[in-house]
Amino acid sequence: MGKVVAIVGSYRRGGITDQAVDAVLAGAEQAGAKTHKIFLIEQQIEFCKNCRTCTQAPGETRGECVHKDDLDSVLREVEGASAVVLGSPVNYYNVTAVFRRFMERLIGYTYWPWGEKLGPVMRVKARTKKAVLVASSAMPGFLIPFATGAARALKLTAKMVGAKPVGRLWIGLRGAAQDEVLPPRARMKALRLGRRLV
Repeated sequence: MGKVVAIVGSYRRGGITDQAVDAVLAGAEQAGAKTHKIFLIEQQIEFCKNCRTCTQAPGETRGECVHKDDLDSVLREVEGASAVVLGSPVNYYNVTAVFRRFMERLIGYTYWPWGEKLGPVMRVKARTKKAVLVASSAMPGFLIPFATGAARALKLTAKMVGAKPVGRLWIGLRGAAQDEVLPPRARMKALRLGRRLV
């Protein structure tokens, strides 16, 4: 039985992104997976210092960060999973700041010693996990991968944690009301995507 871990970059519970992630997880549970959801806003994750300490030691193991916060426990959950769900609302044409802060701290998955002129190299090349990417926006959903940086940020995050996207859910035309409900069509797609993670 697989385990699916969701990382949510929303600032509030119960919003469209959260509802969509819940539906993906429900689909995975229907297919027999265990699930766990992590709200980044509820974790203590410091800003990256760009010291690159975590990138210096060679090898396939994620480099150790100088910060002693919740990131390590979050990443251990992800590393122990067979699949991930990565979700964020689109704020100012990209993922939220809290998701970006998490994303920047993933540099430990690369080897980048001082003196190396080329950029960072991924420690593990194989992407053995599956991923579903979720974003919601006030603009039409089909524009999210073209008019924002959110799709690219979510895809790069999946790559950093060793996951390959098997599906994407871009939910548009949201934000007109305070307490919106995930549209039935989006919910059905989310359920299908969740089943694909198992």
